[in-house]
Order: sequence, then C-alpha cells, then structure tokens
Amino acid sequence: MASLSMDCSPTFCVPGFWNPFIIFHSRSFRRRRRLHSLGLAAMPEKRPFERLPADVSPINYSLCLKPDLLDFTFEGKLEAAAQIHATGFNYQNEDEKVTLSFPSTLQTGTGTLKIDFVGELNDKMKGFYRSKYTTPSGEVRYAAVTQFEATDARRAFPCWDEPAIKATFDISLVVPKDRVALSNMNVIDRKPYPDDENLVEVKFARTPVMSTYLVAFVVGEYDFVETRSKDGVCVRVYTPVGKAEQGKFALEVAAKTLPFYKDYFNVPYPLPKIDLIAIADFAAGAMENWGLVTYRETALLIDPKNSCSSSRQWVALVVGHELAHQWFGNLVTMEWWTHLWLNEGFASWIEYLCVDHCFPEYDIWTQFVSADYTRAQELDALDNSHPIEVSVGHPSEVDEIFDAISYSKGASVIRMLHDYIGDKDFKKGMNMYLTKFQQKNAATEDLWESLENASGKPIAAVMNTWTKQMGFPLIYVEAEQVEDDRLLRLSQKKFCAGGSYVGEDCPQWMVPITISTSEDPNQAKLKILMDKPEMNVVLKNVKPDQWVKLNLGTVGFYRTQYSSAMLESLLPGIRDLSLPPVDRLGLQNDLFSLARAGIISTVEVLKVMEAFVNEPNYTVWSDLSCNLGILSTLLSHTDFYEEIQEFVKDVFSPIGERLGWDPKPGEGHLDALLRGLVLGKLGKAGHKATLEEARRRFKDHVEGKQILSADLRSPVYLTVLKHGDGTTLDIMLKLHKQADMQEEKNRIERVLGATLLPDLIQKVLTFALSEEVRPQDTVSVIGGVAGGSKHGRKAAWKFIKDNWEELYNRYQGGFLISRLIKLSVEGFAVDKMAGEVKAFFESHPAPSAERTIQQCCENILLNAAWLKRDAESIHQYLLQRKASPPTV
Repeated sequence: MASLSMDCSPTFCVPGFWNPFIIFHSRSFRRRRRLHSLGLAAMPEKRPFERLPADVSPINYSLCLKPDLLDFTFEGKLEAAAQIHATGFNYQNEDEKVTLSFPSTLQTGTGTLKIDFVGELNDKMKGFYRSKYTTPSGEVRYAAVTQFEATDARRAFPCWDEPAIKATFDISLVVPKDRVALSNMNVIDRKPYPDDENLVEVKFARTPVMSTYLVAFVVGEYDFVETRSKDGVCVRVYTPVGKAEQGKFALEVAAKTLPFYKDYFNVPYPLPKIDLIAIADFAAGAMENWGLVTYRETALLIDPKNSCSSSRQWVALVVGHELAHQWFGNLVTMEWWTHLWLNEGFASWIEYLCVDHCFPEYDIWTQFVSADYTRAQELDALDNSHPIEVSVGHPSEVDEIFDAISYSKGASVIRMLHDYIGDKDFKKGMNMYLTKFQQKNAATEDLWESLENASGKPIAAVMNTWTKQMGFPLIYVEAEQVEDDRLLRLSQKKFCAGGSYVGEDCPQWMVPITISTSEDPNQAKLKILMDKPEMNVVLKNVKPDQWVKLNLGTVGFYRTQYSSAMLESLLPGIRDLSLPPVDRLGLQNDLFSLARAGIISTVEVLKVMEAFVNEPNYTVWSDLSCNLGILSTLLSHTDFYEEIQEFVKDVFSPIGERLGWDPKPGEGHLDALLRGLVLGKLGKAGHKATLEEARRRFKDHVEGKQILSADLRSPVYLTVLKHGDGTTLDIMLKLHKQADMQEEKNRIERVLGATLLPDLIQKVLTFALSEEVRPQDTVSVIGGVAGGSKHGRKAAWKFIKDNWEELYNRYQGGFLISRLIKLSVEGFAVDKMAGEVKAFFESHPAPSAERTIQQCCENILLNAAWLKRDAESIHQYLLQRKASPPTV
C-alpha cells in the first residue's frame, strides 16, 4: 500500500459576522486523532440536499501532497490559524460534509485554515487513486493519479467542492526523485526534500481561479513528446515509458486544435502549458483538468503500425473534446451540476467542428449523425428519458446524467441551434459569453442571452422547448400539388418509442425546419420555425415529378413521417444516390424507428434497406449495420434467426465484393473503416467466402507469416471466434497476453463474447474479472458476451447477479455500473425479464444507475411488444424472399 500525507491550507474569506462554523466537503479521509472509517453506504434516491452555506468562501488553497507509492495511506491533523482552536469537528457522512465549530463568532475578514489528515490512495478510479502499470522490464508498479469530476476532489483533500466556489491553488508534490510529477500549472521550483534524500519537492505555479473538480496531479513514470502551438503554448503528450512515439498523433492534433479554438472563440488559451497524459486505469474516456488532461491509453496513444483508422479518429475527437473544455467548462464553468449538459453537450458538438477542420477527409459531420444524433433519439424516445437540463441535488444524482442525453442530445441541439443562427453570429455570441463570464460561473440562460444578443433571434424561447422538456417531435408531412406549387401540411406530436403519446397535454416544440427538393438536394429551398402544432407551407415552383424532403442534412432534432406518396418519391433517391448521404442515412433511420415504435411495419423497412445496394458511404452503412444488428438481436429470440442472417449477407455481399480484402491505390480513411465494417458484418453472419478468407489470414497472422493490418484485426478476430472452438479462444487469449498495446488488448476483449459454446462463454466471463483485464475494460468484455448471442445474454446476466458485490464495489456505483447494466440486459425481449431485472435491483440498489435500470426494463418490454407485433410478418417476408430472390 502507498502512504500519502497532505497539508492543506485554504485561505478563506468571511464576508460579515457569521455563526462560528466552517462547513466544507470531505469524503474518505480521516482526522488524524479520529481514525474511524467513513463507510460509503448506498444512497437512496433524491435525498434532501442543501448546498454549502455562502458565509465562508475560499480564496486560495495551498496544498502539499506527499505520496508514498508503496503504502497507500495518508495522515494529518487539524489546526486553525490565529491560535483559535476548533472546538468541534463534526462529520455529516451522508451529505459528505464536515463542520468545524469555534468557541466564539469570528470577525469579518480573511483567515487561514490549516488541516492535516489521513486517507487512502484507493483503487476505485475516483479521487486520488492508484493506477497499476508494468514497466518495460516487466515489474508491476503504481502511479498516483486523480479523477475529481464530479464530486471526488473531497476524496483527496477537504474543500468547498462545488463548481461555483472557485479559488486559486498553490500545489506542491513531494515525490520520489525518479518519478514525473505533474499538476495543472508549470513547475516553478524543484528541490531536495530535507527529510529524505530519495525525495524531491516539486512546486507548481499558482493556478487561475478555478473549480475544485478541475484540479489534478499525477505522479508516475512517463516519457513525453512536446511541441509549441503557433500561439506559443507548450504542448506535451505523456506516454508510458518507451512509447513516446505513440504520443505524436495526439500531439499533432492538440497543436492544431489550440489555435483553432483560440480563433473560433477569439479568446486566447489562458495557461502557459497543456499536458495530455495516458493513464493505465481510467474509468472515463478522458477528463479535461485545466492544463493537465488525463486520458485512457486508448483515447490518446496511436501506434503508426498497430492502430486502426477508427482509433485515430477516436483520439482526434477526444482530444478535440477535452481541449474545448479548457475554454467552455474551465474558463467559464457551469454554476451547478444542473447545467452539466452545457459543458458536455457543447464540447461534444465542437469536437466535430475541430476534427472537421483538422481532418476534412473524415467526413465527420455525417458520422456525427450516426454516432450522436440517432443514439440520442433512441434514448430520448423512452418514457424514462429525462430533459437535457436536470435539476440535480445530492451528489449521488450527478453520475446519472453523464449519459447520451447530456452529451449526444446536448450536442445535437447545439448543432441545430448553430445551423439556425448561422456560424458568424454563433461565434460572436460565444465570444460575448466567454468574455463576460471568464473565471466565473454561468447557467444555460446566460448562453442563450449572449447568442440572442448576437443573432437577434428568440434563442431562449426556442431552446427552452428543447432543454427543459424531455423528448422530441415527430413531424408528419403530406403534400399536394397546386398548379406549379407544392402545398405541405405539417403536424407535430411527441415521438414515443412505444408508439403513441399517452398523456394530458402533448408537449410542443419550436422546431427549425429546412425543406429541400430534387432540384437542388444540397440546398434549403425554404427555412421555417414551426412554433405551433400544425402549419401549412407553400413551396413555389416545384414540379410534380420532383421530390420534397424535410430536415436537410438531418440537423433538426426530430423524426419525419412522410405520407406514403411522398416516401415513394424519395426512395429512388436512395438507389441512384441523388439524395445526399446524410439524408439517405436520416431517412432510413427514421423509418427503422417508426417500425420499432409500431407506427409502420418492419417489413417496409427491410424493403427500403434493400434499396441501399449501390451505397458507397461508410457512415450510411454504419447506421444500416447498427439497425440490422438491433433487428438480429431481436430475432435471436425466434427460431428463424438464420433467415435474418441470410438477409444480412444479401445486403452486404455486393459492397463486400466491391471492396475486397486489400486496400486499393488512392483509398483513404473512410474506405478503411468501411472495409472493416462490411467484412465484420459478413463474417459474423457466416458468409462462406469471408469466413474462409478470415481463417486463412488469421492463421498467417498467428504464425507470423503475414501480420494482419490493424484495420482488419477486429473483423477477422470476430469472425474466427464466432465460428471457432476452444482452440481459437485459447489463441485469442494468448494474443491478448502478448499484446504490448492497450488498443490491441481492448480490440480482443471486445470480440471475445462472439464465441458461441456455453463452456467457452463461461471462460470469457471468468476472464473478464481476472487480473488480465483492466478494471475499466471488464465492462466491455461482459457486454460483448451479452451482445454475442442469446445464450451469452443469459449467461452474462447470471454472471452479473452472481458477482454483483464485487462489480458494484469495483466501480463504487459510478457510471461504469450504468454502462454494464445497459450492455448486459437491454437485449432481452421477454416481458418477465423486465420484472426479473427490476426485482434484482430492488434488492441490490444501485442509485447512480436507477434511471438506466428503468430505461432497460422499458426497452425489454418494447422489444417484447415489437416481437409479438412483427415477428410473423418478418418471417413470411424472409421466406418469400428466399423463394424468389430480388433482382438487383
């Protein structure tokens, strides 16, 4: 275990005469002379909660930490300055607060509070924690690292741990002299530590005024690569020892990104340096600590030979996301967790703008629709969704809203807003907002006010309909030709995953709507703001043979249901590619969701999917693949699962043949992504030629004759495992053990669940909890088993129940628990399973996953209803297709 002693001296301000108490946040540390445990019991939902009183606020924290990386404890004592000794030290464990009492009222003014205390470098990936790594020589060691968002700074030092209570920080670290020590700011002094010649004291410059959740420090062994951005900021990427080369791609992205944001916001990056560092054990993808951004290794490191194209893209997006936060989140911070969506939704939108600037060849905005927009709509159609803006009270509620609504729906409505305002006024409004609130805190309304002032449009009125109520509209449209014009009748109602809205007053939205025609598919013929339940629109000079489409670019956050005549006229635009890719994608996705909700027949969607035979676009195929995957999972509950696999093979084999296995001259990033997607889909479905070639290439790879390109590894691994035996699994586990790069380990972990034999499934589940798998990656191994087959789903659910205590303790109820539950149970399609899941979590509470559990149960019931409704007609269609195959 490692020991850590700390001295924390916050200077605080007393604005007037006040009660003789100081109240601040603390968790999992102990007063030196009170060595009792602060157990973290499961917290009931919606507990009464009060924020900290405003009568004392910190101005500056002077924080000294001395981690001992072998011993894992820290110790201390409490004193108050001015020789006034505290007479009481009262823990309110459930509210994570400590109250210091004094013998008499303190005077107005500033004072210094001195505290030393003890605690633990934990292994929960929260607060100040230990992260295990292996040195190049094979020795296991530990780094000490931080993860404070949302409410875990209080695990490391007592503090006013709320985003609005900002202060400056003077941080010092006492560390072994052969270790790297990093914090938010640059090093200003490094000197020998008087009590131990093996230690040094590293002192960092004072930070700007900032929130506690953005404080960070790291102590460990790292190499780095560095450069300067064109604005003179020192940029470094820290990697595991011996892997500096793998930091170069992220370094290049970061060096391009800082000046891009500086220009976009017209506000300079406020710190002298920025470090990006790869951490071995890390729960999230990354964390935007000001000046010291922490990442999972797979979100930062790229090996020129062994990293696939999707990993490069992922690293570019995550770097873009976290660096956006340096302005939007760090310089200007949300006033309270209720406004979390503003931080995350904005960064999740602008990361795409940034990557589009750095890598235009990625066609990243089309990918946004598949990755964020449709994912958010899927979740937001549920009765158990939540508004973008959620009223947050107790800290136990914060983890729940780190979800696709805050991130992906947030990003989608920002994208819609940007389109509605226009880039020029949007940038102007952003600059006004950042300039007005820099080093302060802001709420959602403050951003609307700045954008309204810049654009002159009713931003708050429009956006409140999107952020303050959950869900989104379905726009029904029918058309009539009136001489040379087209009359459109539009109506809006809430789109529900269960079909129709049941309730008193149906919510309404103010919907920015764009309309295009076949005359110019890439240009809006008309833009309107639909601010009532129904409206008529006249499109001038539209010929009878021209199609009309709503939602150009799939930017508006709504689904569209066309009259059958309008839909019929649009379908040839899919086949002949005259509809733009993002509109082809949106049309197919809307139809699939309408079928899932029971508004149209699933057979109608299958017919539309067949029209994609000439489709060249990666992202359109990606979305199609995803929807066919959902349908395959549903039909795994029937006895005609093989028939849907035949359908998959028919849809994907023409594009598979066109692409082949090897890159052709002149191919780029998107071709590589498409090849991996298509071969994986065909291999999983058991396409004979694909399976044979995958086995051949896998054998050559394992024997070292011809190493698989990184882009082909996932599809080949998946294919041979799905159709392999125990020997195949053993070879995969051996490759996992030998892999030096986390990306390769993760690649293998994600496909292990494809194996079909019951005893091998158990072996994979046991492996998930072994020392071989990093704690954060256990989730994707178990999730992979649940998604791999019907038997896998049952086995994974039983495994979670049998190992619940260990899994819950491992993640301390954080968002990884929510992800684990979602991946493992939402593929079920039997009513009684919803009851079983609900009953299990009633007796095994997981407060931070409460909403996820409700959503999963709702999805299981929706799947069951979908199966009852459409299974027979799907079966008949597939049989009929087999009897008379369609001609292409």
